[in-house]
Amino acid sequence: MTASDVLVEGFDPTDPFVNEKAVPHDQFRAMRQAGPLTWVEQAPGTYDGMAAASGSGYWAVTRHADVSAVSKNSKDWSNAENGAIIRFSEGMLREQVEMQRVIMLNQDAPEHPTTRQIVSRAFTPRSINELEDLMRQRAAAIVQAAVERGTGDFVEEVAAELPLQAIADLIGVPQEDRFKLFDWSNQMLASDDPDYPGDPDVAAAEILGYAMAMAAERQANPRDDLITRLLNAHKGERGLTDDEFGYFVILLAVAGNETTRNAISHGMNAFLDNPDQWELWKAERPATMVDEVVRWGTPVTVFQRTAVRDVEIGGVTVTQGQRVGLFYASANFDESVFEDPFRFDITRDPNPQLGFGGHGAHYCLGANLARQEIRVIFDALADHAPDIVKEREPRRLRHSWINGLKDLPVRYA
Repeated sequence: MTASDVLVEGFDPTDPFVNEKAVPHDQFRAMRQAGPLTWVEQAPGTYDGMAAASGSGYWAVTRHADVSAVSKNSKDWSNAENGAIIRFSEGMLREQVEMQRVIMLNQDAPEHPTTRQIVSRAFTPRSINELEDLMRQRAAAIVQAAVERGTGDFVEEVAAELPLQAIADLIGVPQEDRFKLFDWSNQMLASDDPDYPGDPDVAAAEILGYAMAMAAERQANPRDDLITRLLNAHKGERGLTDDEFGYFVILLAVAGNETTRNAISHGMNAFLDNPDQWELWKAERPATMVDEVVRWGTPVTVFQRTAVRDVEIGGVTVTQGQRVGLFYASANFDESVFEDPFRFDITRDPNPQLGFGGHGAHYCLGANLARQEIRVIFDALADHAPDIVKEREPRRLRHSWINGLKDLPVRYA
């Protein structure tokens, strides 16, 4: 049996309208069971800007073992050739794709390890540990303010707030400006969703301009802060150029804001749908909770790689230049790895979830910060909003690769 025997013709798991309804778990299961790879033909326009050799579609990689293996293999797979984003808006130009290689996510060696080494100064264990007390204070204040309002939108008032404040603290953005990052990142990612007005290119330019102004100010007036450390040479390493710093802030606005916001939102929704797990969390606070929330929510459903030579996956040959989609949203529910994967279980152990992009060179640099944010916000919720209830089901984001919730109306008592 092949996946084509069980899937509707033309099905594409990166279709924003598919993901607006739900993560297509039934189709992912069929693809995993049918074979190691499934060829997906993309709609005209959605692969504009991709190299001609990549064709008009991609191979969907849906099994946990295969997603993990490709993630770890930077020798045979490229992020730079076509970028990590698997679906573009109609009219994307090849030059625009190539320009995005300044973003670390879209780099290969030697550029990627060089950039990563510089920006990793922001994410050392010491840097993250130093934020712990402040993050706990901020989480408690965020939840207490929400409780005082009585009802509200959990996504905007709680889930989005802590990541925004953390980014602002981390890179020195004034707290009053964090809402600019919130609006700009929403506009950048929500071009397919009519509820989010604005132009993604304009929003990206706004973030870039804002960040470059910060960089210029620090170059003129160095301080003892992270921005200055990122921009200046350090222990024999060069610093980021103003352009590189600007694109790093764009990456932070998306990877450090949107993804953690959606992990927290999906986690709260799962707790509300599984009150036994909420009671368990309030009583025992198992450390395994964070990985289960990330697995369950899988905020980034897919990134792509391009083959730099002919590569075999499970007996299927991907030819040089072809693209593969690494579907983390499928791998994280692979029944060959996770027992009863559709059970939300905060004591699940082991939990080899791939929600931080799999392992390897492109493993999420901010994973430890995200883990800290998820842990402290659910601690604060258990302490200050133990009786939280859902007022209605959340609305999902219409997007090709973000598993997002637009709102989650709740009542706190």
